[in-house]
Amino acid sequence: MTDDDAPYLRALSRFAGRDPGRLTVPGHKGGAAACGEQLTTLGAEAHALDVPTLIDGVDVLLGDAAGLDPFAHAETLAAKAWGARRTWFLTGGASQGNLAACLAVAQGSSRRVVVQRTVHGSTINGLIVAGLDPAFVAPEVDERLGIAHCVTAAALDRALASTPGAAAAFVVSPTYYGAVADVAALAQVAHAHGVPLVVDEAWGAHLPFSDRLPDAALRAGADVVICSPHKHLGSLTGSALLHVGQSAEGIDEERLGRALRLVSSTSPSSLLRASLDAARRRAVCDGGALLDGMVAALADLRERIGWVPGFSTLDGARLAEIDGVAGHDPLRLVIDVRDSGATGHTWGRLLRDLADIEVELCEEHVVVAVFGLGEDVEAAGARLLPALARARSRVARRPVRAAASSSAPRLAPRLRCTPRDAFLAAREPVALCDAVGRVAAEPLIPYPPGIPLVLPGEELDAVVLARARAAVRAGTVMRGAADPRLRTILVVGQADGAATGLEGAAPAAALA
Repeated sequence: MTDDDAPYLRALSRFAGRDPGRLTVPGHKGGAAACGEQLTTLGAEAHALDVPTLIDGVDVLLGDAAGLDPFAHAETLAAKAWGARRTWFLTGGASQGNLAACLAVAQGSSRRVVVQRTVHGSTINGLIVAGLDPAFVAPEVDERLGIAHCVTAAALDRALASTPGAAAAFVVSPTYYGAVADVAALAQVAHAHGVPLVVDEAWGAHLPFSDRLPDAALRAGADVVICSPHKHLGSLTGSALLHVGQSAEGIDEERLGRALRLVSSTSPSSLLRASLDAARRRAVCDGGALLDGMVAALADLRERIGWVPGFSTLDGARLAEIDGVAGHDPLRLVIDVRDSGATGHTWGRLLRDLADIEVELCEEHVVVAVFGLGEDVEAAGARLLPALARARSRVARRPVRAAASSSAPRLAPRLRCTPRDAFLAAREPVALCDAVGRVAAEPLIPYPPGIPLVLPGEELDAVVLARARAAVRAGTVMRGAADPRLRTILVVGQADGAATGLEGAAPAAALA
């Protein structure tokens, strides 16, 4: 078993090459029974490699065969590549890993946890499913751009000190904007309080493969890490990894495995699994050289964007001014548009209309672009820069008023009950103008970036409701909302609220 092997990918290819009789699912029978348009559009090879589980020599070894099957080999190689004690392949995205981590923690003696307020919505879903009782800790905020970055070690220490009996701490690194937390300091604080540190590193799967990048969370001492190679390393969308650290504290692998079985499909995608195997091999064998070249090319692209009037970029030097930020992920290109005369939403539309360029995220003050391993940065820049200049000619230059983003979460929410209690409570839709002071029964999650603006269990106020309405009007998709146009919002019913003590109740968990 060597680093340049891709055992699961190779086993799938070998199986398909035999042209076996397929008296199993899936119904397309390796492409033979697929409709013509599907086969032409998605490709014959993809259909041939789309196989069910329990295939001898692919993900199981039947009879008297000894040793690891190819799938187990692939997971072992991934653990080695990322520096984990144990790694699981996921086909439900990092969201699946966040759900599993919450369910694993919930199997312990305490349901109390400390959670970064700007976690992904899937972690909030995990709190709901697992019935965890969160105390939220606020990250540091870039007041100029109105965006949240990382949690400081001091803030995490205060939160854990005020949450006796906490079972775990959940943080995010890197953030959606490329800020990398001081995970080593956060891990030290968590371990001093006797709890494991769980890191949502969905955006940092590439960090272990170049010395020019900040330390990855596992190397920095995190206990459980969830990452998404599909975001930067080229595996297929929805593929992800769940890691346990080499010297993980307070983590029971059996509980994690049990939790994963609960949130995993019995029909996982062989294509997603194979793409993880292939992406791992490429990252190990070629990632260092590719990343080093990209880091240099992206530094040049940032400089050239700064030459366009009205634009600047968020880089390591600017992020270093923010407490709690230990590094910068250069594969995320964050363009500051405050002096450009228009919001990021406008620039996103102009780039799409004038040059057919899709960007990752548009907000009031920033536009975010993402680069993948091996991408031709110079070619991307050669398309982006003229498009920015052309779009610039359509906009009168005037500074955009500095304010918090309409999709930025509240960092001081009043949590009136646990997210689970609010989600399961009797609920009723009310107009936004009538929702002030009521308790949210559903999350409002601007997507992207997928950070909840409102959590179930939070008391609603006029400011956050205005932000939610503004985000939807700007074209943001509000996931979690029963009414995606936000004419109404689901709140805990008056009768249920009174019965459960929500009306006038003290906060169930305080913000540290």
